[in-house]
Amino acid sequence: MSAHDWTRRQVLNRAAGTGVALGGASALLNTGVAQAHGGGHRPGKPLKIIAIEEAVLLPGLVTQGTALNGAIPFKPEVVAEWMKRLPDITAYRIADMDENGVTMQVLSLAPPGIQMQPDAAIAVADARRANDALAAIVAAHPTRFGGLAALPFQDPKAAVREARRAMNDLGMAGFLVNGHTCGEYLDAPRFREVWAALEELGATLYLHPTPAPTGDWGLLHGRPELVGPLYSWAAETGGHALRVILGGVFDDFPGARLILGHMGEFLPFHAPRLDVQIQNIATRVRLKRKPSEYLRRNIAITTSGVMDDTMLQAAVKAVGIDNVLFAIDYPFEKSAQAVEFLRNVNLPTPQLRKIAHGNAERILRL
Repeated sequence: MSAHDWTRRQVLNRAAGTGVALGGASALLNTGVAQAHGGGHRPGKPLKIIAIEEAVLLPGLVTQGTALNGAIPFKPEVVAEWMKRLPDITAYRIADMDENGVTMQVLSLAPPGIQMQPDAAIAVADARRANDALAAIVAAHPTRFGGLAALPFQDPKAAVREARRAMNDLGMAGFLVNGHTCGEYLDAPRFREVWAALEELGATLYLHPTPAPTGDWGLLHGRPELVGPLYSWAAETGGHALRVILGGVFDDFPGARLILGHMGEFLPFHAPRLDVQIQNIATRVRLKRKPSEYLRRNIAITTSGVMDDTMLQAAVKAVGIDNVLFAIDYPFEKSAQAVEFLRNVNLPTPQLRKIAHGNAERILRL
């Protein structure tokens, strides 16, 4: 038994000792229609599905927020449905999972999480509180939920301590950060000690969009529709990941790993141009590899919100089948639509299973 598995077992045992219910059966449902050329999930064989970008609002945090801050013209009825489902664990969420054959959701704090808290002490306390709450949910439903812990980058030394506690004591699957932290990006020199800890722990960091941009982008003036999921979130998050690459983070910490949602936030489809143009640019840090190599070695992507087989095929070619994971982005996306897309992708069954659950189990040690 690995140290991570032992830690997880201890967390579950402690929960059982306090009387927390350990219910929840694995939803290995027989679904799907076989496509031509061996693609799609074959009927009669169970498909285990793990979704890894699934948002939750947790009680008791001082500065918790969501992406629904009024800057994006979401329809009121859509927002109301999201807000009903975000804090929930058992009333709507598990029923939705069962209905659509989702075995497990890996939960994380809804954006912007703790990233916009200017008081470092409050951020540290909120991260600890959020991670304890996530661990309790996982312990109560160990076959249905995993957790990506929050990290208070406002205080890098405290973030290192919390990273070790979350992995070693709470049995978390990894971490999620909602964009920049009060205007600082993950390539900042003072965050190097956090990257060192993540590499040491073998822990993966999911870089999620934030609803709080750092500056005024003229492109968005008069077009609020461009703010958020239609464009700006992908552009900003992809740019953030490029900062990490260009800052030499993966040269300094070659074992570090980042996950990007939404089919890689544009980057897989931009990789050939990156490789060509990096030769013409005097970068501040001399990189050891081409940008596309970091995409395949250090970055994994998820399918969240991009439910199109053509895009998936291109992404698989760009980053490799071992670096693509399934995600729904619940409750912001529809589980039924995401799962139907997954079941009908035009890939051989072994590759489909890697995306559906195998890569998540390996990368997040679920």
